[in-house]
Amino acid sequence: MDRLWSPWRYKYISAAGGGDKPDDPCVFCPIAADPASDDKNFVLHRARHNFVLLNLYPYTSGHLMIVPYEHAADLDAVAKETTDEMMDLAKRAQAALREAYRPEGFNLGMNLGRAAGAGVAGHVHLHVLPRWAGDSNYMTTVGETRVLPEDLQMTCERLRGKF
Repeated sequence: MDRLWSPWRYKYISAAGGGDKPDDPCVFCPIAADPASDDKNFVLHRARHNFVLLNLYPYTSGHLMIVPYEHAADLDAVAKETTDEMMDLAKRAQAALREAYRPEGFNLGMNLGRAAGAGVAGHVHLHVLPRWAGDSNYMTTVGETRVLPEDLQMTCERLRGKF
């Protein structure tokens, strides 16, 4: 079996704040509590139980996250109304990304817990990513660099009106 090592990911995963312990800071809670800073934080939409924002460290252009206002580390700890709305927002996100980017596919997923690869382990969130055949190339795997065709501000402008 071949292995492709990506040690640069460990630095990100181990250093990211995520509220794993009660006194750890959470990157999402201040954003949830501050609608006045939505432009600065790339928040695309606020719903009753969740908000949608761009990932600051995207794998692809259009990489979104759906985040509950409620601070909880596990999906099974979040209220049903919140997870129902999260799935409805995921469907809206897919439609918005399809319209804006015309992707060939999508990844939707959660990493629950540090061992599962969660960069923010203390606050559950759902990733929604548009994907294209061949969108992962040697720059990511060998050069430790992601090539994105647009900056976050442009992505935000393309998607904000679609929610």
